[in-house]
Amino acid sequence: MMVKQQMGFYGNSPRAAGVVYLVFLVLTGCVLAADTGGIFNIREYGAVGDGKTLDGPAIQKAIEACSQAGGGQVLFPPGRYLSGTIHLKSHTTLFFEAGSRLIGTTDLSQYRQPAVPDFMPEAQWGKWHRALILAEGCKEIAIAGAGVIDGNKVFDPTGEEKMRGPHTFVFVDCRDVTVRDVTFLDSANYAIFFQVSDAVEIRNVKFIGGWDGVHFRGAPERDCKNVSIIGCQFFTGDDSIAGRYWNKTLISDCLINSSCNGIRLIGPAEHLIIHDCLFYGPGVRPHRSSDRTNMLAGINLQPGAWDATRGRLDDVVISDITMHNVSTPFHFSLKSGNTAGRITVDRVTATGAYRAAASVESWAETPFESVVFRDVTMEFEGGGTKEQAKKEVRSPGVDARPLPAWGLYARQVKNLELDQIRFRWKKEDLRPVIVCQTVNQLILQDVDYPEPREEQVEAIVLREVEDVKDNRIRKAKEQAVP
Repeated sequence: MMVKQQMGFYGNSPRAAGVVYLVFLVLTGCVLAADTGGIFNIREYGAVGDGKTLDGPAIQKAIEACSQAGGGQVLFPPGRYLSGTIHLKSHTTLFFEAGSRLIGTTDLSQYRQPAVPDFMPEAQWGKWHRALILAEGCKEIAIAGAGVIDGNKVFDPTGEEKMRGPHTFVFVDCRDVTVRDVTFLDSANYAIFFQVSDAVEIRNVKFIGGWDGVHFRGAPERDCKNVSIIGCQFFTGDDSIAGRYWNKTLISDCLINSSCNGIRLIGPAEHLIIHDCLFYGPGVRPHRSSDRTNMLAGINLQPGAWDATRGRLDDVVISDITMHNVSTPFHFSLKSGNTAGRITVDRVTATGAYRAAASVESWAETPFESVVFRDVTMEFEGGGTKEQAKKEVRSPGVDARPLPAWGLYARQVKNLELDQIRFRWKKEDLRPVIVCQTVNQLILQDVDYPEPREEQVEAIVLREVEDVKDNRIRKAKEQAVP
């Protein structure tokens, strides 16, 4: 019924694999082929579509008939279809015509949860995994069309934060999954949530309201592999894209507006490409549990920040990015049990960063091995004081926080390269533009920043930096920082 192009490991290096993976996805994609099975119209199985009648049983009958026929398309014609959990089957596409809307019922007894593998830390969370659309152990499944999947802001006083209800689309241990063109509206928790699943394409999908837009998790020794999120629009109350244990992930050509983080990685990931995306705040839809709209970090890579994880962050390529009105463009932090290889940030413009400098900071046993910022412009609100420059730096929590530098703070990095970097402020800032602590090699090539009027303010502060190659100022003073 569906055909997915699959990608193996190409090249002899992780970086080569990442580049080839991007080219592969762009040129070939993971495509939803023409349905070879029949079309099963849910109205022919008893669905009413008046927004009042519980149509879940009729929808499930259509899905079962499609599955028994070997696969095909379950058609949602125009109408408002109220439902609890529906179980998707292998080789089945749910196709939503323009004017159709699947709506989650407020009757919480109508929702079911999947059986999450015991090796997943999340398995103990039980009903937290409930879903409006649920797939377990399926292959070649899809959701497509111009219709709307409405989570209906279902409220659960016994749920997470004493308010979150079921996720909208949950799948576990699935392969060859496609979501295209539909709109996810007002999800009662995450819009798309999947675990230990591979070969997933989410393309041209719009996410409006709810909490996380796309959230996916693997586990130690069991990553989610070959995931692409392309051409999507996010207007989410919580993180737009989040998760952990990713392998070969592409996020490209997306518009990301959030009242939380744009992209938040809470665990290991390898071969991650984030390319040609626009991030901007404040959020169009508020954060439902706090009612705030300010956007937090644009890209927040923080293995181990939420709970203990173990694994590697490596071969991360971030390129051709525009950001506006985020708390910080980049917050990269590492906690105990995690390691980090190479991260490259190339061709970025960020304006209106209102809370914190960009940061690369390891609080783990090992440093970031290699971090490169190239052709990057970052504008900050500024206005910092000398007293703030003396502030002790503590291990971060789950969000970016003010730092003693206004442009970039680095801690425990083996090799840090800043090439064609432009730091800007809106208000004069009396903190250093750059603070580096415990860096083996620092390369400064064409780094530009405004000079403070007070001569005694040190622009670049280094502590325990072994080797400095500075092609702009040639000399940087060694100065103790807290």
